[in-house]
Amino acid sequence: MDKHLKGKRIRTTFKEDIEPQEIFLDAIFQKKEAELGITEKKMEVLLSKRIFQAFGAVFLLIMLVLFAKTFQFQIIQGQELSALAEKNKLKFHQVQAVRGVIYDKNLEQLVSNQQSFNLVYFNKSLAYDEAVRLKTLGKVAEIIKEDAHLLEERIRLYDESSDGPWLIIVKNIDYKTLILLEAKIAELPGFQVQESIVREYVDGPIFSHLLGYIGRKDNQGKAGLEEFYEEELKENPGIIQTERDALGNPIKEEIISFPRPGNSLVLWLDADLQRKLDEELRKSIERVGAKGGAAVALDPNTGGILALVSVPSFDNNLFSQAIFEEEFQKILNDPNISFFNRIVASKYPTGSVIKPLVAAAALEENIISAGEQILCTGEISVPNPFFPDEPSVFHDWKVHGWTDLRKALAESCNVYFYLVGGGQEDFQGLGVERIKKYLQLFGWGEKTGIDIPGEKRGLVPDPAWKEAYFENPTDKIWRIGDTYNFSIGQGYLGITPLQVAASFGAIANGGKLYQPRIAQQALDTEKKVVKTYNPNIIRENFIVPENLKIVREGMRDAVIYGSSVSLNSLPIEVAAKTGTAQISKKGHYHSWVSVFAPYDNPEIVLVIIVEEVEEGQIAALPVAEKTLSWYFKKDVEEESSLDKDF
Repeated sequence: MDKHLKGKRIRTTFKEDIEPQEIFLDAIFQKKEAELGITEKKMEVLLSKRIFQAFGAVFLLIMLVLFAKTFQFQIIQGQELSALAEKNKLKFHQVQAVRGVIYDKNLEQLVSNQQSFNLVYFNKSLAYDEAVRLKTLGKVAEIIKEDAHLLEERIRLYDESSDGPWLIIVKNIDYKTLILLEAKIAELPGFQVQESIVREYVDGPIFSHLLGYIGRKDNQGKAGLEEFYEEELKENPGIIQTERDALGNPIKEEIISFPRPGNSLVLWLDADLQRKLDEELRKSIERVGAKGGAAVALDPNTGGILALVSVPSFDNNLFSQAIFEEEFQKILNDPNISFFNRIVASKYPTGSVIKPLVAAAALEENIISAGEQILCTGEISVPNPFFPDEPSVFHDWKVHGWTDLRKALAESCNVYFYLVGGGQEDFQGLGVERIKKYLQLFGWGEKTGIDIPGEKRGLVPDPAWKEAYFENPTDKIWRIGDTYNFSIGQGYLGITPLQVAASFGAIANGGKLYQPRIAQQALDTEKKVVKTYNPNIIRENFIVPENLKIVREGMRDAVIYGSSVSLNSLPIEVAAKTGTAQISKKGHYHSWVSVFAPYDNPEIVLVIIVEEVEEGQIAALPVAEKTLSWYFKKDVEEESSLDKDF
C-alpha cells in the first residue's frame, strides 16, 4: 500500500468507508470487462410502429375523456356541483319554536304543546358503501321495529325526489324506543333524534269542529280555528348553520335566525257551556234515535260565539300522532265520526223558526197590524185552475181560531203565515220577493263571515232560481203554493244554524245584525294583548224597534202558553220559537228551537236542531231547557260566591 494512502479514508455520500483495496479490485473488474468486449454495453429491444401508435391513441383517448369530464364538471354542471358541495359543507338545523295556544273566555286552556321526540333522516346522508349502508338501516329498522327493506325504499325515494333537509322516520317516539335510539345514535350516521312538539287538545271530540287540528307533516292548521288563524298561531323556528370539514366533522355553528313563538288566542267561547250543550245534545240524539244534530250559542250584544257543537264529531288528537292509511280509512267510514261542521255548512229547511222574521217583515211593510186577527180554521185552500174539483189544501197542525200576530207566533199558526206571506183573494201578502228581501236583511242565504273555514251561503229561493234550477217546464213555474211553503220555512229553503242564530241575535238586541265571531283577542307569550277582534255590525236599523218588540212579545208568549211552554220552568224569563221542518224521509222531521234569555236583557241566543226525528218525539226543546237551566243556575252560584268573597 502506498504510504501516502496509509490511514486514509474516503467519505461517500452514503456515509460508508471505502477501503483502498476495494478501489483496486474495481479496476481489475473493469479491465476484465474490456478484454471480453462487454464494457458499457446495454440490451435494447425496439418497439414496433403499430404498438407505438396504439399507445398514442390510448393516451389521446384518455386525455379527451379527462378533458370532456373537466368540461362537464366545470362548465355544464359547475353551478349544480358547486351547490351540492356547499350543501355538504353547510348543514342547517331548525331550533324548535312553539305554536300559539287557545283559551276560552275564562282563560281555560283548550290547546297545549307537549314535548315529543322524532327520529329523522338527513337528506342524502347515508354512507355510499353498500355494506355500511345496509348495516345502518338494519340497526335502525331493528330498533323502531320496521321492515328494513321498506325503510331502505322509503329513504331511497326521499333521496331521489326531495330537496327537504330531513325526513321524519318516526314521530312521537315512545319512551322505550327513545332510550334505545339515544344509546345507539352514534352508530347510526345520517339519523338523529330531534325534539318536537305535539299538539294536544282538551276534550278532543267536544271542541274538534271549533278548534280544528294541524297537519302531522307540515304542522299547519287544517280545520277550524287552527286553519283560519294559521298566520296568528304559527311559530317561526330558528335556524342554526353548521359548517363541516371534508370528513363531516363540525367546524363552527352560526345562528341564522332566532325562533319566534306564535301568538295565542282568547275566544268568546264558554268551555263549560260547550261541554254541557254537547252532553245534552248527544243525550237527545241517542234518546230519539236521530241521525245527528247541531247547536250554537252566541252573545246577541257582540256576536261572540259562546258554544258551537256539531254531532257526530271527531277526535282531533288523532292527527297529532302517526296514523296509518288503514286507520284513517276506518275513521272515514265510521258513521259515529264526522268531519262535517253542521253549524256552518249544513243547509236545512227551518220550519216555523222562520215565522218571527216573516212577522217582522209583515209589520214593517204594513201587511197587517199587531192586533189585527185572522180566522185560522186549520187549513187554507187554493183553487186548481186545471182541476176545479181538486183544490190544493195547505194544512195547519191544529185549529187556532181568531189569531193575531202575537198568538200566531206563540202557537205557531201556519194559516196566519200562509196569508201574511202569500195572501189570498182580497188579502195581499208579502209575496216571495219581499219575503226574500227581509230574510236577506236578517242575513239568511249569505255567509256571515264567521272566523272559521267551510261556511256555506245557504239558499233563499225565488222564481228566477226555480226557473234556472229545474229542467221540466212545468217545474220551473213558481206557484202560490211555493210562497205558502216559503212563509213557514218549508219548500226549497236551506239555511245554516249559524245564520238562524245571528238573525235571532238581531231580534233579541233590538235590530243589530252582528257578524258571528269566535276569537276575541290575540296574546303574545307574556299574555299581553297584541290584537283585539272587535264586534262587527253587519247592518242595523233595518227593522223598526217597535216592530221587533212585538215579535219578541210573541216569542215570550210561546213560553208562557204556547209551543215552548216547557221552558217556563227556567229560573229566568226567556223567549223562544220552535220549528218542525218536514223532510223527504216519511214520518220524520227536523226538530228546531231558538231561544234568547233573559227576556228583558238578553245575553245568550241558543239555536238547536236535531235531524231526522221520528214523528211524535220531542228532541230540541229538552236540550235547550236543560242547558239553560244549568247555565243560569251556574251564573247564580258564581254571583253568590262573589258576594261571600266580599
